[in-house]
Amino acid sequence: MSGQGEQERCFEVRAIGRVESPLTARAGAPRQGDEGGPEAWLVFDAPVERGLRDLTAGQEVLLLTWLDRADREVLAVHPRGDRSRPETGVFATRSPDRPNPIGLHRVTVLAVDGLRLRVSGLEAIDGTPVLDVKPVLPGVGER
Repeated sequence: MSGQGEQERCFEVRAIGRVESPLTARAGAPRQGDEGGPEAWLVFDAPVERGLRDLTAGQEVLLLTWLDRADREVLAVHPRGDRSRPETGVFATRSPDRPNPIGLHRVTVLAVDGLRLRVSGLEAIDGTPVLDVKPVLPGVGER
């Protein structure tokens, strides 16, 4: 941040679980979950178990992850790694490389097994820290 009297602000975020996926490297992962993201397990830490209690199979959720293998110094990329496309600021892309590498994934819960959720269409790689889960909200008139 710049400006007189401003200081860099830091926030504490803690992982509440991790991804268990057959994807083990960024190079083999699809760019988006709807481009071939496999089924994966989300394994949560015991202290958050109560927060999982109303999740059900068939429900769509937004999963927030920490893309721990991202390059946090990147501010511009060629979208999808295609050098024929113009360089674009990361905030106008879904690049995992960015100052705060928070992953956003829309997935469907397939199964709930205690501290484990089976989800479909997740492009996050094995071991990725899970930060939060939020329901996909219906339209305004349906809430």
